[in-house]
Amino acid sequence: MIVFKNIKWKNFLSTGNVYTDIPLNRHPTTLIMGENGAGKSTLLDALTFALFGKPYRDINKPQLVNSINGKECLVELSFHIGEKKYLIRRGIKPNIFEIWVDGEMLDQSASLKDYQDILEKMILKMNYKSFTQIVILGSASFTPFMQLSASDRRAVIEDLLDIQIFSSMNVLVKEKLSSLKEIISETSIRLSGVKEKIDLHAKHIEELKKNNQDIIDARRDEMERNGAEIDKMRLLSEKAQEDIDRLLESILDADSILRKQKKLEGYEVKFETNKNKLEKEIQFYAENDSCPTCKQDIEKIFKEMETSTIIGKIKEIEEGMIKLEEEKNAVLQRINHIKQTNAEVSDRQRDITTHSTSISHLQKRNRSILQEIAQLESTKSITGESKEQSEKLMIELTELIEKKKTTAEERQYYDVAAQLLKDGGIKAKIIKQYLPVINKMVNMYLSNMDFFVNFTMDEEFKETIKSRHRDDFSYANFSEGEKQKIDLSLLLTWRAVARIKNSVNTNLLILDETFDSSLDSKGTDSLLQILYTMPENTNVFVISHKDQLHDKFAHSYRFEKKQNFSRLAV
Repeated sequence: MIVFKNIKWKNFLSTGNVYTDIPLNRHPTTLIMGENGAGKSTLLDALTFALFGKPYRDINKPQLVNSINGKECLVELSFHIGEKKYLIRRGIKPNIFEIWVDGEMLDQSASLKDYQDILEKMILKMNYKSFTQIVILGSASFTPFMQLSASDRRAVIEDLLDIQIFSSMNVLVKEKLSSLKEIISETSIRLSGVKEKIDLHAKHIEELKKNNQDIIDARRDEMERNGAEIDKMRLLSEKAQEDIDRLLESILDADSILRKQKKLEGYEVKFETNKNKLEKEIQFYAENDSCPTCKQDIEKIFKEMETSTIIGKIKEIEEGMIKLEEEKNAVLQRINHIKQTNAEVSDRQRDITTHSTSISHLQKRNRSILQEIAQLESTKSITGESKEQSEKLMIELTELIEKKKTTAEERQYYDVAAQLLKDGGIKAKIIKQYLPVINKMVNMYLSNMDFFVNFTMDEEFKETIKSRHRDDFSYANFSEGEKQKIDLSLLLTWRAVARIKNSVNTNLLILDETFDSSLDSKGTDSLLQILYTMPENTNVFVISHKDQLHDKFAHSYRFEKKQNFSRLAV
């Protein structure tokens, strides 16, 4: 867990040459107040500038230097991770970027980008997007998770679940596979050439020791036998192909069966969802005598009628689920038969491939025999030079075979690794395990803020939001206040998951003008109640214009502007 301890800055934005110093882990809740332009949101810019070299708001880097003093802009941020204590110093005019660990500065011989990579990948274990999604909910330059692209959403969740290393490994594996493929291709070409040369030399030497005419006759007999074998292989291939055509014709319904299975699984999910919703409605009528929304009493007779109707619906669903299970079993039997048939098709195809390989080998052998016959008819003696050349070729052949074997084995391992490291591999399985937890937490926080919808995010990080009446919505359909409740729920969910994973977990939570924007009074009270129940090691900072919130926080700061410089009010 990252525990941010202290941040201080000077000559940063509207702050003068005197440090503004704010402890970050001293109070569970802190309110930061001030008029517009007083500098209360500077904390956010200083924090992200120290960690990632850029401000939180949309401000050009040269504009971060106080325009009056024009130099010595500096931000210092201290935090600890476990037993290690860190200090980040970053400044402009002069440019400064230092990482201190337990009182010693890390070597700066690497480039600036590499130095930043060390901070993000080896120390913080998160990037700018992940940090802003988990630590900050702001109104300026803030892109809610629901407005991020699918790739950016994936990056945030991979950081959150500490699985981004698999993406980096996948890039390296792909590069290695490409290199191995080139090596195998080059080795195969060389190997083929050497084998052909060895065959010619070996035959040349051997045949010269015998009676050329006898050898020629024997080779011609061999060619005839090879021709007969080729005809036999072709007949076997034709028979295998007929079997394949027959088998494939028997499973023409494979695609429709698979679609039917997927459709039945979809019905099953819908049945379960509808049944759960109906059970929740029964529980609602059992636990409530008045409507939590309009505050009107719910008549007992109405509750009994509604409950009876819902029970009837549940019974219908359960009956449908029994029929659905029967249909699924029938489909599964058909799918198993299709799989068995496909296996038989594969066996036949392997037979055809084997026959084709044998035919190719025999044809190549016959071509080689023709060359040998021609050579035997013209060659009468053997030379020492031919023997020496054959020995060299055998050495080269042995080396190439070993190289190809070793490279092929290495490629197999990397092929397996590549399959595991794809988005649909290890990462997908990990994400799939956490999605139910994420969805459950989001809905819990939404419910705590009296926003009764069903939020679901799938494995492609697309959202489905359903109202109580089962209407489907997207994030864009809701009002700004409702969107903010969704953003808050996601932010709190990311933090909860981070605590579970102990990945990008921090003590710091900053809400920038969240209470000033679209939350109504009820939403404000609900959010405050959630903040009061945050884990004890959480330090919440709220930036707000609302002075009336002062008594609801353990500590408060007020920023003011004096002689064009922002400062903490005494």
